[in-house]
Amino acid sequence: MKISMKTTSSLPYAHAKLGGFIQEAPLLHNPFTDDPILERVLRRWMPQNIYSKVSEDLTKFGNRIVTEIDSLGRECELHQPKLEQYDAWGNREDKLILTPEWTKLKRVAAEEGLLSIGYDPNIDPTWRRLYQFSKLYLFSPSAGMVTCPLAAADGAAKTIKALKLDEYFPEVAEAFRRLTSRNQGDAWTSGQWMTEKRGGSDVGSGTDTRAVHVQGNKYLLYGYKWFTSTIDSEMTFTLARPVDTNENIIEGTKGLSLFYLELRNNKTGKLNGVQMVRLKNKLGTRQLPTAELLLDGAEAIKVSDDGKGIASISNMLNITRIHNAVASIGFMRRAVSLARDYATRRVVFGRKQADWPLHLATIGKLEVEVRACTLLMLEATRLLGIQESGHATKTEQANLRLITPILKLYTGKQCIPLISEAIECFGGQGYIEDTGLPTLLRDAQIMVRDNSKALYASSVESISLWTIVITPIWEGTTNVLSLDVLRVLEKDNIVQAFHEHINDILNQNKTRDCPLLKECEEKIKQALANLTNILKTLSSSDASLSGGLNMARGAREIAFAFARIYSGALLVAHAGSPTILTQSDKETAYRYCVEKEPIDLNSEIFSEKRNAKDRAIVYENFKEFPSKL
Repeated sequence: MKISMKTTSSLPYAHAKLGGFIQEAPLLHNPFTDDPILERVLRRWMPQNIYSKVSEDLTKFGNRIVTEIDSLGRECELHQPKLEQYDAWGNREDKLILTPEWTKLKRVAAEEGLLSIGYDPNIDPTWRRLYQFSKLYLFSPSAGMVTCPLAAADGAAKTIKALKLDEYFPEVAEAFRRLTSRNQGDAWTSGQWMTEKRGGSDVGSGTDTRAVHVQGNKYLLYGYKWFTSTIDSEMTFTLARPVDTNENIIEGTKGLSLFYLELRNNKTGKLNGVQMVRLKNKLGTRQLPTAELLLDGAEAIKVSDDGKGIASISNMLNITRIHNAVASIGFMRRAVSLARDYATRRVVFGRKQADWPLHLATIGKLEVEVRACTLLMLEATRLLGIQESGHATKTEQANLRLITPILKLYTGKQCIPLISEAIECFGGQGYIEDTGLPTLLRDAQIMVRDNSKALYASSVESISLWTIVITPIWEGTTNVLSLDVLRVLEKDNIVQAFHEHINDILNQNKTRDCPLLKECEEKIKQALANLTNILKTLSSSDASLSGGLNMARGAREIAFAFARIYSGALLVAHAGSPTILTQSDKETAYRYCVEKEPIDLNSEIFSEKRNAKDRAIVYENFKEFPSKL
C-alpha cells in the first residue's frame, strides 16, 4: 500500500530520527552571581575594600567555571584513572594513568590560588579563609574531585605551620612552599595515607605500619595502607610505629609518631618504596585516584616526638572538616541551581514546572536548607580566619571548636536526601548518566568507613578520632562526629560561650519590628533554653536526678539541635540586615525556624529504657538476637 506525501508529512517519525521535540537542557550559570546568598553575606561581613577585590575575583572565577572548568570536571568522570602495574616485559612499574583534564584542573587550582589564598601574607588574615572557602565552594561541584587533594594539601600546610615543621626540616619547608604556590608547574598537593586494613576512625589501634630507624630523623616505613587518596600527589603525612632495637613496638595511640614522605625519589623519579596494589572500585568519586599501597622500605622523616603522632596530625581537623562541608554544600547548591533552571524549561501538562505550585514548593524547601547550611559554613570560615589572625576572643575560639564537627556532620547528612530530591525534579533524566546528575549524588556519599567501637561506646574519652574530607560517611560516620561534639561540651564554659554567641548573632537583627523575625527569635531562644536544660540534666552526676538518661544515646540529636539553633540565628541576622535584606530572606528564616520540624529536644530519646525497645525493633526476626549491646 502506498502512502501519499501528504500523509507522510503528518507523521513526525516517517523520515526523521528524533521527532519534533528536543528537551532543552538546564544551563549552568555563573555560580557566584547566580547564588542568592553568598555575595550578600560577603558584602555584609567584609570591609568594603576587601569585598570589592574578592567580589571581582569570584565573578571572574564563576565565568571560568561555566566556560572551562565544568567541562574539565566532567571529562574526569568520563575518563577515570587506571593502573598499569607491569610493562610488556614483566617489569613492575605501577604506572598511574590519569586523564589530562585531571592534571589541568590541578593546575587551574594552583593558578586560581584555591589553596594559597588561605596562606597569602598579602591578604588580611582575618578574611582570607572566608575568601578561600567561598572560592572553593564555587569550584567544588565542577572540580572533578580535585578538591580532595586540595583539602589534604591544606591540612598538610596547616600541620606544617602549626607545628613549625618548616623551621626544623628543610624538606618540609620546601613542601610548604610548593603546597602554597600559584605556579602551575611548581605546585604540589598532598595525599592522605591513614586508613589501614582495620579501617575506621580508631587510628590508635588500627595502624600496623612499622618505622625502622636509619639515622637521625630518617626512617624506612613498612606497612599496608588500605585506603589512600590522591595517590598522584607528591607528598604526604602518615602515621607509623617506631621499632626499637629489640624490634618491639608500643601498641595503641601512644606508639604512633608522625612521618613526612614524598611519593617518588627526587633523584630517580621512581616510587619511594611504594607498590600500588590496586585502585579502589568505589561507589562514587571515581575521578579521584584512590588505592591500596604497600610500603616496603619507604623513606620518611619523623617529624613528631615519639607517641605524639595523633596529637600532631590533629592540626588538620578544623581545616579538613570545613573542606568537607564546602563540598557537601557546593553539591547541594549545584543540584538546586540546575533544578530551578530546568523548571523554567520543562513543560509538563501544558505548563512549565516553575508554574506548578507543588513543584515550586518542593524546590523552595530545598533552597531554605541550602541557605541555612551555606551560612553555617561561612560562619565557620569567618571564625577560622579570626582565630588564625590571632584576634579571636575566647567565646569565638570556643564556638569554632564546637561548630566544626557540627558543621561537618549536619551538612553531610543534609546533602544526600536534598540532592536526591533535587535530582527527582528532573524526572527520568535525573537517572541518566549522560546528564551528569547521578555523579552529584554518588560523589556526595564518599567511601565507607565504620567504627563499631565508636558506635556503641558509652564514654567518649576512649575514642581516637581522625578526619579528612567529603560528606556523610567519611570519618567513621555521623556517630563519631556526634561523640566528638560531646567531648567539646565537656570543656568549661562551652555551652555558656554558645549562649553568648547566639545572642550576639540575634542582636545583629536590626529589623526589630518584623513579626516574622520576632517569632523566629522566640523559637531560637526557646530551643536554646530547652537544649541547655537537657544538657544540665544529662550531665548530672547523680543518676537519680538524671532519671537514667544517657547522653551518648542521643548524641546525634544534641549535635543537630546545636546546628539548627546556630543556622537559625544566622538566618535571622542575615534577614535583619537593613543594607541587604529581602523579603525572601525573612521568609527563609521563618520557614527554617518556625515551619520546619521542631528543633527542641525531647528527653525521652535519652532514656536507657528505650535500649531494649530499639533492640527489639532492629533485630526483630533476626536469628542471632544480641542479648545486650
